[in-house]
Amino acid sequence: MTFQVTLAVITAAAFSFVLVLAFGVYAVISVDRTAVERQKTFVRSGLAEQVDNLIREQQSVTVWDDAVVNAKAGNQDWMAENLGEWMHSYYGHDRVYILDDRNRPVHVMKDGRTLPPAAFGEEAAAVMPLVLKLRGQLDRAASNAGGSVTSAVAEDLVLIGKTPAIVSVQPIVPSTDRVAQEAGAEYVDVSVQLIDAQLIGWIGQHFLVEGAVFSPADPQIAASVPLVDSAGRTLGYLTWQPVRPGFMLVKQAAPALIAAGLLGVALLAFLLRRLRRTSQQLHTSENDAQYLAFHDTLTGLPNRALFEDRLSRALATVRRGRGRMALLCVDLDRFKHVNDTLGHQAGDLLVKQAATRLGDAIREVDTVARVGGDEFAIILVDIRDLRTAEDVSEQILADLREPFELMGDQAFISASIGIAIAPEFGAEPEELLRKADIALYEAKRRGRGCYQVFAGDMDDILKHKLLIERELRQALEDDGGIDLAYQPVFAMDGRTVVGAEATLDWSRAGGGKLPGGQLVAIAAERGLIGALTERMLRAAAGSAAESELPWIAMALSPAFLRRETAAQRVLSILAEAGVQPSRFQVEIGENLFVDGGDAALAALTTMRKAGIRISLDDFGTGASSLTTLRRHPVDKLKIDRSFVRLLGGTDPAAAIVKAVAELAIALGMRVAAEGVETAEQQALLEALGCHEMQGPLLSPPLPTAQLLNRKRATWHSAAGGR
Repeated sequence: MTFQVTLAVITAAAFSFVLVLAFGVYAVISVDRTAVERQKTFVRSGLAEQVDNLIREQQSVTVWDDAVVNAKAGNQDWMAENLGEWMHSYYGHDRVYILDDRNRPVHVMKDGRTLPPAAFGEEAAAVMPLVLKLRGQLDRAASNAGGSVTSAVAEDLVLIGKTPAIVSVQPIVPSTDRVAQEAGAEYVDVSVQLIDAQLIGWIGQHFLVEGAVFSPADPQIAASVPLVDSAGRTLGYLTWQPVRPGFMLVKQAAPALIAAGLLGVALLAFLLRRLRRTSQQLHTSENDAQYLAFHDTLTGLPNRALFEDRLSRALATVRRGRGRMALLCVDLDRFKHVNDTLGHQAGDLLVKQAATRLGDAIREVDTVARVGGDEFAIILVDIRDLRTAEDVSEQILADLREPFELMGDQAFISASIGIAIAPEFGAEPEELLRKADIALYEAKRRGRGCYQVFAGDMDDILKHKLLIERELRQALEDDGGIDLAYQPVFAMDGRTVVGAEATLDWSRAGGGKLPGGQLVAIAAERGLIGALTERMLRAAAGSAAESELPWIAMALSPAFLRRETAAQRVLSILAEAGVQPSRFQVEIGENLFVDGGDAALAALTTMRKAGIRISLDDFGTGASSLTTLRRHPVDKLKIDRSFVRLLGGTDPAAAIVKAVAELAIALGMRVAAEGVETAEQQALLEALGCHEMQGPLLSPPLPTAQLLNRKRATWHSAAGGR
């Protein structure tokens, strides 16, 4: 009986051991296989996401009136700035080819550099099949009356040399009906994203795959995904070091398995606990990967993908007639200034703290997302009325005005907010986003640090600006219609002309005149400030060369002064016209010292060293301080017409003007007053010590021809005038 019991126990123990061992081996293999299959799913998702991103990013520039016009015009600089080098620097596209309607290259970008069109030949064989495929789609769309060319796209995986790549081919088509394009005349945009070490590394980092590499041959391992083109050809494989939780489990549990070899039940329980723990770890890892795919890594806020999903859900509720919602686009003002002065680490800390304050300002049911470097979007659901969105905006503005503690330094910023309400201003995501962006732009235009609710006329204003932009471009190309008017500047006696201020005088093709300040602002927004300012500089320099005026002054915008070559261009144009720098004055606004940046101040310093004098325009209406005036290059203060207009009344304007004059004299500057309309104002300004004055009382602005026809004897230089 003892033998039988012993035999039975041994047999039972042996059977239990074998059973447990067999189950353990099966479990290890199964868990490892499941883990590898999940990793394959992640890698395939990463590749599919890159294909979708490439198509979407490319479409942002192919459906565009300007792209059609400039591509067909062969404008290499524009294509490099908007279709080639910009797509590399902003989206990371490795190749961009622009082909004409005969599939001939007109623009080539490789690795961020613009190359001659002949460089396309090196990779033409790889991408031309897709170009021909797209042409076929366009032909079918043209033959089908309801066909749409804007949705035509041909994408595939190809080999560029020995490197696999994602290639997308789309037609360049107009975004509006203002640009006509015949069927078959479309230029095409070819965008290429190499599946290189950088892209593979990105997939590995975002989907928790370690050691991912490309292999041209089948590695004969489970942890690999083939790269297959549309024809079924395998271009290579993505391989990585698989995570094998089952193997790791056995390795870690081996001492316990040996010690408990005769205790099958205990061993089985141990294995089950370990397997359960491993499953939980895999589940946690999957949740982490999903979290990273939909959240910003710096702030932890929802990213653009999750924001768009929640916006679509919120608007779906609105469309069913269940309440209203508000979309707020928030942009941090002066964020670049913090980055430039305190460093990117401080900038990241500022973004994190701003994200926290935004989250504190909304309810738990609402959403705040980070959609750009210093850009946020907020979804307010189920709101009562517009006042709710305005209250939240006011709270955000107040919270963001509080100082930020950044690595031992304090930073002060503000924010601009654009508000759009649904369903009043649309119930589609793209439409609501567009209108919130328009409102944000209007808030920035009004001086920043405020919020703006979208209004129906903002669309009309935007269209008006686009019309002005087109007319201005045409005027700049045709070299006509843009001229200057000159406001004579008089000495304190009101008779001696000491100089003239040049202002923009543009006769639009459609009739009517546009204020110079408004036109300059539109030019700065639309990237035309360089061409417009140089046109004005050449005209002013030509007038100075043809007249005997002591000097001519002209206002330069911050957008122009921030250009690296601003000072060199001004000096070069004066030299070409044969005008000494001492006969030219640059007028700037007070806000340049706050928002102009180091580049603008460096340009002023360079021009001043060359002999150009700097005049601070509209003094007293902006953000200047005594420290600013003392530290920066300024030769003259101009008293704003709003103070001059009040002289002679009960307002204490005379005291202000006197204080400005005494301040300027103490700092070694000249004082000028603008907008003089009455003899009483002239007498008061003369008594208060102004050196120069201008305005309707003394002389209206003169056209160029009238300026040059004035008698030479009328131009005199006042003592000490510059």
